[in-house]
Amino acid sequence: MKNGVLIINKPKDYTSRDVVNKLNHILETKKIGHTGTLDPLATGVLVIAVGSYTKLVNELTSLDKEYIAEIKLGIKTDTSDITGNILEENNNYNINKEDILNVFNNFPKEYEQTVPAYSAVKINGKKLYEYAREHIKVELPKRLVNIYSLELLDFSNDIIKFKTKVSKGTYIRSLIEDICIKLNVVGTMNSLVRTKQGKFSIEESINLDDINSDVKLLTARDVLDIKDYDLDDKLYKYVSNGNKLNIDIEDGYYNMLYNKDDVAIYKFTNNEGRLVMFY
Repeated sequence: MKNGVLIINKPKDYTSRDVVNKLNHILETKKIGHTGTLDPLATGVLVIAVGSYTKLVNELTSLDKEYIAEIKLGIKTDTSDITGNILEENNNYNINKEDILNVFNNFPKEYEQTVPAYSAVKINGKKLYEYAREHIKVELPKRLVNIYSLELLDFSNDIIKFKTKVSKGTYIRSLIEDICIKLNVVGTMNSLVRTKQGKFSIEESINLDDINSDVKLLTARDVLDIKDYDLDDKLYKYVSNGNKLNIDIEDGYYNMLYNKDDVAIYKFTNNEGRLVMFY
């Protein structure tokens, strides 16, 4: 069975699950997971873990992400993107480039963001989009997110195009709604491209149609900034059982070696290391 990571350029109108299903067939394995959902409308970087590397899903999902998005001004939809049903139309706005730059430059770097009604987040075991489709109102949860940068790329007619770098769990649809509130306009997400996840960029991604059973998968050394650590007999026994380790060592990811053989990957924080995956 193949083990490793793929960087896919997700096509439009595919769900992240659709991509996994197709790869299940191509790679002839069910042990595949994605590391950050992209809406069907969105395209771009979708990091896929295969085989034993599915144990890295949480690590890879936590990576910061970069997007290029468009806001279409004048309409508001139930899904917060252009595919939804229009709830409100209002073209009576008067904003300019300076207004947008002012909002971007003063946007909070960290804030409590409301999760969109059309999302897969669960409340009482049921996904939010299921409540929304049944027109059942529930209190939408909030998440603390980081907005590291907001860069205006273009503003013409009724379209604002921008680039943003954000933390795990940030919804760009919600970010757009919050930008529109600050601009005092009605708007919705018109398009979205994930251009980066961690150190992986869209330029190095592979189109889904180009994947075959012989595709080369990335290894842990390609995926993580990883260092080697040689184990003695005592530590090897601890690592073999998946135990935590306390070693005076810099924070980061380590490939634990025993007699020059790869044994496991550990993540160290404040000298305490936890197992990320066995080889």
